[in-house]
Amino acid sequence: MRVELSDVTLDVEVSGEGPAVLLVHGFPDSHRLWRHQIPVLNAAGFRTIAPTLRGFGASGRPEGGPEAYSPAASVADMVELLDRLDVDRVHLVGHDWGSVVAQGFAHALPDRVPSLSILSVGHPRAGRGAGWEQRQRSWYILLFQLPELAESWLARDDFANMREMLAEHLDAEEVLEPLRAPGALTAALNIYRAGLPAEVQFAPDLPVPPLPAGLPVMGVWSAGDRFLTEHQMSATADHVSGSWRYERIEDAGHWFPLDQPELTGELLLSFLKANS
Repeated sequence: MRVELSDVTLDVEVSGEGPAVLLVHGFPDSHRLWRHQIPVLNAAGFRTIAPTLRGFGASGRPEGGPEAYSPAASVADMVELLDRLDVDRVHLVGHDWGSVVAQGFAHALPDRVPSLSILSVGHPRAGRGAGWEQRQRSWYILLFQLPELAESWLARDDFANMREMLAEHLDAEEVLEPLRAPGALTAALNIYRAGLPAEVQFAPDLPVPPLPAGLPVMGVWSAGDRFLTEHQMSATADHVSGSWRYERIEDAGHWFPLDQPELTGELLLSFLKANS
C-alpha cells in the first residue's frame, strides 16, 4: 500500500492482527527484506508494518540535499506512519540503517516501545569502540560521502562495483533495479551522507546516550558479515539500560534475514513473545 505522509509517500506492507511490529530495512533494501519473517510473525498473532524508507525502492524521493534523507527524517516518517495507522505501541526491529532508525525512534518515544531488536548494526558508541578493524570494514562509507564520484564508481559497467559489494545479497538484482532510476542512487546514498559525514566519523566522541532505561533490547550479528565486526554489536551491552540479549548467527552474511530466514524468524518471535 501507498501511504502519503507530510512530505513523502512510502511504500508499506501491513498485514496480520495483534501487537504491532515495525520492521525497518537498511541499505540498499526495501520492505521485501522481511518477506520471510512477516508470515511467521503474522501466524503467531502479531501485526507487521514494513515500510520502505524514503529514498529506497518504490518510496518517494523528496527534493533537497542529504539532510532530507537523514536517519532523523526517517524516524519522523515512522512516527507519522504509525500515527496514520492508529498504532500507539510498537515493537521495533531494524536491520543495518534500519537499526539506527529504530534506535532513534526508541530514544524519541521510549514509552511507545515495548522492545527493540537491532540486527547487524549495534549502538553507535559501540561501533566507535570497535577500533581499527571496524574502520577498515567501513572503508566504503568515506567513498559514499563523495557526490557524483561515488555514484559513478558504483554504477560503472552496469553496477559492477555495486554488485561486488552485494555479492552475498540473495536479492541483489532486485535491489539494484530501482537504483537505475534518475536520482535514485543519490537518494539511497544520502542516508550515509547525512547520517555519517566525515566530521561525525572522525569526531573524538559521539554524544549518543544509552538506550532508554527499562527497554528490553536484543542484538543479532552474523559471523559472515563483511562490513561489521562482532564487537560493535556485542559491546552494545554496555549501552543498554534495560535487559540485553545477544544472538550470534553462524553461516550467514550481512543480510541474514535472507540467508537464515527461519532462524531469524524464530529469534524475533521468541523475543517478541517474551516482551509482549
